[in-house]
Amino acid sequence: MPPEPVVSETRTAVRRLLESPEAAPFKGAPLVVACSGGADSLALAAAVAHVSRWTGASAQAIVVNHGLQVGSDAVAERAVEQLAGLGLPAQVVEVDVDGMGGLEAAARKARYAALRAERPSDSLVLLGHTLDDQAETVLLGLGRGSGPRSIAGMRPLDPPWARPFLTIRRTSTEAACRAQGLEPWHDPHNADSRFARVRLRTEVLPLLEDALQGGVAEALARTARQLREDSDALEAVAVAELSRVRADHGLDCERLRLLPAAVRRRVLRDWLRSEGVPEMTDAHLRSADALIAEWRGQGGPALPGDFVLRRAHGRLRVETADRKPPNG
Repeated sequence: MPPEPVVSETRTAVRRLLESPEAAPFKGAPLVVACSGGADSLALAAAVAHVSRWTGASAQAIVVNHGLQVGSDAVAERAVEQLAGLGLPAQVVEVDVDGMGGLEAAARKARYAALRAERPSDSLVLLGHTLDDQAETVLLGLGRGSGPRSIAGMRPLDPPWARPFLTIRRTSTEAACRAQGLEPWHDPHNADSRFARVRLRTEVLPLLEDALQGGVAEALARTARQLREDSDALEAVAVAELSRVRADHGLDCERLRLLPAAVRRRVLRDWLRSEGVPEMTDAHLRSADALIAEWRGQGGPALPGDFVLRRAHGRLRVETADRKPPNG
């Protein structure tokens, strides 16, 4: 008997990602499913278990227990039981969430660190993010003014992370669980209006869907894909230009000035990162760019990590903050 259409949809999504040209370097690599016990990750685990039986790839699951709610141990145990029923061996990893930067961000940081540490070194870690999650991510990026990288959303493949469900709605993962007799856990945090993402999900997106007569989540996901394609093209140009504008352990200011702003700032960002400058904001990058596009003899900006960017004799150089050569 053929599977329900919604089950076929999840299996096809996994197969397509694993067979994509981008995933070719990971052909035959072990597969690890990050499973919370929720509908998205349970549907993903079921699809991976099915696809792995056909491909012969080894597959397993990791259940991260954040310990943030009463009964979290029981939730993790129930997830392991259902994963075993799917034929996926699973381990539970307990993490400490310190809450710094907000509960959501801290939990995400702890979860990703645990998955990275516990996975086999050559494996892909499959995550259950859906099209709805992508739409929420795009809206968050728009609201925070985080730039095109944030608005471009999550990548289907960003090794070691793989997200085959970015084209699938959350309602489909829930239906796939019902069709396969799986019992997903419903995280109370997903209904807690303290979290910005929950308010987007329960208030903003429904309002947009109503005002724009539907299709908003799909449109946001489509916009993210288009932005990723554009950003990838600009990144490729920036890589080529960076090698061309390097000079005397720095960058040639005149050659940089002639580049389009979008390429020039990408060149600056990539170069500054290669020089050890961490976690730059858009404001940092635009201050750096002003030494090229709006040069009036001004001093260089302070950068994260106790670095300073300086322009001297037509060259940009990164130096520690205590060095002060003359500008020129």
